[in-house]
Amino acid sequence: MVSEYAQSDQFRGARIHLCDLAGLEIRDCEVNGLKIVDCYGSDIYLGGVFERVVVNDVDVTAYVEAELDRQHPARALARDAVSPEDYQAAWHAIETLWAETLGRARLLPAAKLHERVDDEWSFVETQRHLLFACDAWLGNAVLEEEAPYHPLGFPAGGMPPDAAAKLGLVLEASPTLEEVLAPRLARMAAMRRVIDELTAAELDRVCGRKPAEPYPDQEYVVRRCLKVVLKEEAEHHRYAVRDLAVLEAGLPELR
Repeated sequence: MVSEYAQSDQFRGARIHLCDLAGLEIRDCEVNGLKIVDCYGSDIYLGGVFERVVVNDVDVTAYVEAELDRQHPARALARDAVSPEDYQAAWHAIETLWAETLGRARLLPAAKLHERVDDEWSFVETQRHLLFACDAWLGNAVLEEEAPYHPLGFPAGGMPPDAAAKLGLVLEASPTLEEVLAPRLARMAAMRRVIDELTAAELDRVCGRKPAEPYPDQEYVVRRCLKVVLKEEAEHHRYAVRDLAVLEAGLPELR
């Protein structure tokens, strides 16, 4: 039976020596200062937001970022957006990418769209998460809508279930892709309208709300909120096409 540890600090500052860690998975954890020294393995995977990564005394951070930007140019547009025109260019690129990717997804059997690859979110779950992200950062924080959260929204794993329930989210729902896309595409259209009308003054406006109750009490500026949406869209598109390729590979007619 696999041992599981959640919301624990028992490994902080620990030293693991001469142990068999084959198959170890560390997910959604703070790993600042993590060191893996004099170890060996044939299949090592790292995924996350790392400010600096050194492999065998070689700092590979800049190389990894440059290669990701080369493969997925929208992530650089999202990350580096400053002016209203930058935000518009980034959102146009994101919309174009998703239009193509949704076309690919619709060719898959419905069951495949609920299938997780390497225990990552399924394609439908990804769409649910992006719906929530836009509901929170655009609908609630920027637009201050009366009822910004759609029940099919799917927050990040760190949000407690009771907090999600207070927002009206139904985490256990199992909607079809089209059921999720109805509110998701409507929210994307709202994002487009906001982006198209952006001004420098609006980008610097302080929002009257935070994205959701569990978020920290701090100042949220429109440019920051919109950039979160851009970056979420770009990064989760990267994950989605990565996993779509795996799902498609299992279907001979799509090869």
